[in-house]
Amino acid sequence: MKKRFKPKFNIKKGDNVVVIAGDDKNRTQPRQVLSVDPTAGRVLIEGVNLVTKHLKPNAQNPQGGIVKEEASIHISNVMLWDAKSKAPARVKRDRTETGFVRVSKLSGEVIK
Repeated sequence: MKKRFKPKFNIKKGDNVVVIAGDDKNRTQPRQVLSVDPTAGRVLIEGVNLVTKHLKPNAQNPQGGIVKEEASIHISNVMLWDAKSKAPARVKRDRTETGFVRVSKLSGEVIK
């Protein structure tokens, strides 16, 4: 991605999204966004793209072991969930007096 201008995405931390591509593809089950990395164009989603990580023993975890944790996926593989129509929806940005708001193209509702 270009470094000059910060990219603007319609997905934010705490949103409900559905995965539309990849191994965890499921257009009917919304999941929560844990974090967004706009410079890399990647998102971390709860329960998606689980990877196994081997941990050495340390002070917090004296046993060490193998843990499963989420890895990021590309932001183009997710779509915002519209709660009113209970389906994934595209999003447009409308200008108001206070700034921009996200509006669902499917139902016309403002996404908070």
